[in-house]
Amino acid sequence: MTIYIFRRMISTLAVMAMVGIFVFLLLRLAPGDPAAIMAGKMATPAMIAGIREQLGLNEPLPVQFIHWALGILSGDFGISIFSGRPVLELISQRLEPTISLSILTMIVSVTVGVSFGILAAWRSGGLVDRILTAFATFGFSVPVFVVGFFLIYFFAITTRWLPVQGYQPIDHGFGPWLVHLILPTVTLSIPYIAFIARIARASLLEVLSEDYMRTAAAKGASSYAMLFHHALKNAGVPILTVIGLSFAGLIGGVVITETVFNIPGVGRLVVNAINNRDYPIIQGVLILVSGLYVLINLAVDLSYTLVDPRIRY
Repeated sequence: MTIYIFRRMISTLAVMAMVGIFVFLLLRLAPGDPAAIMAGKMATPAMIAGIREQLGLNEPLPVQFIHWALGILSGDFGISIFSGRPVLELISQRLEPTISLSILTMIVSVTVGVSFGILAAWRSGGLVDRILTAFATFGFSVPVFVVGFFLIYFFAITTRWLPVQGYQPIDHGFGPWLVHLILPTVTLSIPYIAFIARIARASLLEVLSEDYMRTAAAKGASSYAMLFHHALKNAGVPILTVIGLSFAGLIGGVVITETVFNIPGVGRLVVNAINNRDYPIIQGVLILVSGLYVLINLAVDLSYTLVDPRIRY
């Protein structure tokens, strides 16, 4: 295991190095002069020259990369062009809404998705299975923003049970914090519930068809014991994989959901940075998201040994 972790850490560093090169070149190799693009159409030559000096674009490309990489390693992600504040400070101020939405979404998605998958596999071919399969197909097919607008119309505008938009920090009270996150969490959870439920159902059905499961049934094992003590454990690896992929894939959904519900998180920060062509913010978020993605994949790989003792690295 130690050797495997060491190899994975080396490969993780290599992946992050490749991501860093891509993110660095994203700004430098973009069509046109990056400084002129950031300065806008009404910029004077002096303003453009100032931005080039601020970004270090006057230096040779290898020197620029070394300075930029050393800054990233020391925690310096640069300065926002439009706000003039450190990028890491801007990102840290937006983390709470994004982390809150992501954690709640994963709790709901995993709990409901695995439960639906177990129920569908247990009642395979029946009415419950067909209903849950139809829901999974619907949830996986409908865009997130469509679901969000529908929930806003029904629960916020028509019935006025929940707030339309916005976010309340958790230090303002657990109740207001949770109430403002109900609709975004449900909106973002639906496709992941559908995804996890489909994989869980397929994995469980494959395990339930094995010879040792029929042997357990012939020996008088209860349906509960067969499903939870035997089938679910053996089907755990594909389910863990899809949970990890869902967690890593939350980033794209968070951007859309935060925009629909006007949540001041990292997703909104990225959207605003793209609209303003604030490349330092885009670069900083890409680096942090890529690092988180790689770490989640590593954690999922290591968790396989907890679910299936037969796996050895």
